Amino acid sequence: MIRASVLIGLATGALLCPAFAGAEHEVYYRYVVLGFVKDAHARPVVHTSIEVVRDKTGFSYLGDTDSEGFYVLVVRLGDESVGEALTLKVGRASTQVIARFDAADHIAARGTRIDLEGAHFVERAASFPSTLARFLETPAR
Repeated sequence: MIRASVLIGLATGALLCPAFAGAEHEVYYRYVVLGFVKDAHARPVVHTSIEVVRDKTGFSYLGDTDSEGFYVLVVRLGDESVGEALTLKVGRASTQVIARFDAADHIAARGTRIDLEGAHFVERAASFPSTLARFLETPAR
């Protein structure tokens, strides 16, 4: 269910709320946090809760992993939010994420990939575009 909703939201810009339109749903208001959650034996952790919290506001974005341990959360961040701290929580584990993006680029998707492997978070920002493209089933640029 989360995959279909996020896919439709990312593809159409609706972000799970089609009643809103315009600039609020442009790429420069989205920061995508995605990744895989695996146990200590590299097996997917299925249907576990994921949360991203904007440290500045305390606003929380919720989701869960799918059958492959994959998750996607779309956080509302504007150009002024570059460098903002976010907290990613998976069960009792958590890590801080810094929103890094080019505020002048209003075309490229903004976000990062963070995997949880056993008890260790691993940020793979360079893998974000290809992982997002695979999720959206479009070729990576």
